[in-house]
Amino acid sequence: MLKNLPKLFLYLLGALLVINVLQAHFTELIYDEAYYWYYSKSLDWGYFDHPPMVAWMIKVSGLLFSGELGVRFMSCLFSVGTVLLLWLMVDHPKKKAFVIPFFVIVFSTTLLNFYGFFTLPDTPLLFFTALFLWVYKKFIATPSFLLAFSLGLIMAALMYSKYHAVLVIVFVLLSNLKLLKNKFAWLAVLVALISYTPHFIWLYDHDFISIKYHLFDRPNQAYSFEKFTGGYFLNLIALFGFLFPIAYYILYKTKPYDTFKKALVFLTYGVLIFFFISSFSKRVQTQWVIVISIPMVLLIFKYIIDHDNLRKWVVRLGIINIIVLLYARAGLIKHELLPIYYETHGNKEWVSRLAYDVWDTPVVFENSYRNAPMYAFYSGRKAISLNNINYRQNQYTIDNSEASVQDQRVFYVSKHVKKAGLAYPKLNGSLLYGEYIDNFESFRRLRCIIDKEVRYDLNERFSMKVYNPYEMDIPLKKLKFGLAYLNDYKQVKDVRPLSVEQTDSTILMLKSNDTLNFTFKLPRTKIEHPKYIQIGISENGLPFGINSKKTELK
Repeated sequence: MLKNLPKLFLYLLGALLVINVLQAHFTELIYDEAYYWYYSKSLDWGYFDHPPMVAWMIKVSGLLFSGELGVRFMSCLFSVGTVLLLWLMVDHPKKKAFVIPFFVIVFSTTLLNFYGFFTLPDTPLLFFTALFLWVYKKFIATPSFLLAFSLGLIMAALMYSKYHAVLVIVFVLLSNLKLLKNKFAWLAVLVALISYTPHFIWLYDHDFISIKYHLFDRPNQAYSFEKFTGGYFLNLIALFGFLFPIAYYILYKTKPYDTFKKALVFLTYGVLIFFFISSFSKRVQTQWVIVISIPMVLLIFKYIIDHDNLRKWVVRLGIINIIVLLYARAGLIKHELLPIYYETHGNKEWVSRLAYDVWDTPVVFENSYRNAPMYAFYSGRKAISLNNINYRQNQYTIDNSEASVQDQRVFYVSKHVKKAGLAYPKLNGSLLYGEYIDNFESFRRLRCIIDKEVRYDLNERFSMKVYNPYEMDIPLKKLKFGLAYLNDYKQVKDVRPLSVEQTDSTILMLKSNDTLNFTFKLPRTKIEHPKYIQIGISENGLPFGINSKKTELK
């Protein structure tokens, strides 16, 4: 198979690998990469925001290299693997004469280009989508036990990469409903489910926190055509840059005359329609539709082989895309080349300033799952994020990071300490403010449980249980309660102190692994029609944490 590859293809594929490795080495991490690097420090079968594939990739990269390349090396390999699989899936007899147009299409597709070195969940998603389609093509030609088993493992790998992978599997199935009668197809599903069982168990053990967050708890906002649906169409343009009119024209003109091409068309249209409908309820991020890059590259390349005039325009516009992308990639390394400061600029600088002052003192970043891992990566020292009621839950909510700084002297970074604290500037002009706290103590894992419905009635008293999961008793005098009012889109709009009463006022301690009962009345708010409430606990004067689920007001 590999012996039949054109030498020009191998040269260009090798050049692509070298370019991506160099870029990966010389470009500072973006915040999401630092966050996923933090994942990799404690390998597990799942994480708050995503399945674990991205953490596994970083762990392997870190065994081979240090620094940024120790985060990104596997992404570089996955990227060239994706390109190789795309080439192998094209069965046109004339394809060897069009190696350069093929690489122009691949390298000019914006997110395929950048995910050639960035390590994000979409990187393995792209690779395993290509691998899935390559094996699927063989499977529909000659189904077998081996191909079914391989297909099942790949489907599991897809789902271990990103939850959006379910769209790939579903739309390919919908393109070929005959699979429902195929025993080998059912074997593939069984293998996938068995392989994915560890993540199912992880989700169960963590009360399906990832699924609940993505489906129900993420803040949203009122519909705006410009930001939602209009933004979605801009994302579709950004995905192909100057090539976008030709790319979608080719999609429109493509006739799915065989089972495999039908899968490519169904997958592309399915994802496009799914997120178009989603755009009426939420903002669609560009990377959510990135998976269509795989079938679209195949459709575009096969089409232009037989259409000379269109091929010339694809190459011309693609080269313009490549020039722009190469300049942008250079700008990721040298901020002077770009008109804005991006996430890859200046992180080493602000981290070194802060680390020089605090030395080995642990740093607690209030409400920043972005700054905490970035600081930890570039300083090599301990840092955590402590999330409060105005922020969102993340991996720091469910791991043992809070316990790692208990009863220690910490440097607390928060916008609430501007007047008395020290300031650390970033290149983008923002400032990080911080101050030292001796004997730091927080109880963000306390859970406030409201079992019954709550009506928006300021005169009625409601019941609440507070559960202590810690292995220590907590004095009640250290705790203060607050209540956040949220709007219809689950955005926190007002936070008020909450006066609570114990059902047994003689108890002074919240015992370890025990529960106390309280009652409370809703505090007054300026919000006219609050939709949800959420309870927070302030310990030792810290801002109110996230200590309960969002409860809908009846």
